[in-house]
Order: sequence, then C-alpha cells, then structure tokens
Amino acid sequence: MKNVGIYLFNKVELLDFAGPYEVFSTTSELNDHKAFKVFTVSEDGGAIKSVNGLIVIPDYSFDNHPKIDILIIPGGEGTKNEIKKKKVMEWVNKTQGSAEIMATVCSGARIPAVLGLLDGLEATTHQSVIDDVKKLAPNVTIDHTKRFIDNGKIMTSGGISAGIDLSLHIVKKLCGEDTAQKTMEYMEYGEAAPKNH
Repeated sequence: MKNVGIYLFNKVELLDFAGPYEVFSTTSELNDHKAFKVFTVSEDGGAIKSVNGLIVIPDYSFDNHPKIDILIIPGGEGTKNEIKKKKVMEWVNKTQGSAEIMATVCSGARIPAVLGLLDGLEATTHQSVIDDVKKLAPNVTIDHTKRFIDNGKIMTSGGISAGIDLSLHIVKKLCGEDTAQKTMEYMEYGEAAPKNH
C-alpha cells in the first residue's frame, strides 16, 4: 500500500488534483483497497477554493498527515503565491525528500523549479507557463511535445488533463500494465473509452 498525498491550495486547478485522485482511488477500489491510500493535504488543513470556486476540505494539514510515498503537486494560478511561502516550500522539499515519487501537474512545475529540483532535467508543464518555469529553473529543458516526463523520482506532466495520464503511468509502473488497463477501462479513459460507431 502506497500513500498518495495530494497538495491543495487556494486557486488550485480543479482537474489537476481531481484527475490523479480519481486514478489512484479507482485503482485502489478495483484492487480491494490494497494499492493506494489517497488523501489531500493543505498547509493548515482548512478549506481551500479552487480556481473556479469549488470549495474543498482537505484531509490533513502539514502537521498531521501520514507519511507520503507519492507526492502530487497540482497547478493553477495559486502556484504563483505558493512559491513565495517559506513554510510551503520547506514542507514540499522535506516531503519529496522522503517520498518515492514527486509528480507535478500543469503549472505545479513552478514549485520544484524554485526548489532547484528540475535543474539538469527534462520536464514539461502547461503551455502558458513554459517561459515562467524556464525563468525559475534556467537549467531545465522543457519538452512540451510530451504529455508527461518520468525522471525516476521526479515526474512532470503538461496541462490539466495530463495529470490523469501521468497518474496512470505511475499505476502501470508500480502495479503493472494489467492494473493500469483495468483502471482505464473502468474510467472509460483514453484507448479504453468506448468508441462511437
């Protein structure tokens, strides 16, 4: 069982975190709840408001969450503010340090960029923040032709829906092709979605 911790903050992009949440929780449900435990974390555990106004109450705060094996950093306009918060950046750095994987979605790439975690790596992000990420991490190579990029421990994905693709890739990597395929079929996503005839 791997613990998947998804970081939430004000002005987070909704699908950036809801997509990965769906993938990992569906995989777990299809495997007798033995694959992943998925939960959300915000700085103080209080409610956050997504970019389009959906209010979400996280499961934990920085002070009381379980160990995180897979850290998901979604994007959204709020990342501009998050990278200025010392406590947030220290928490991300410490948490990713003990995690097996840190995966970013969309403009969530700003966060590891500021921490220097993308230096020397190939990464991807949302098309509208490529220049911004390059300014924050001049030594990163951005390849926007890819939906996601796996650097082993650090993984990045492109805009919004690409977080689903990256999450399915992580499922495949950790649980095998069959498990990932079953999750896609259940979600009716990608090639597993029914075709119009």
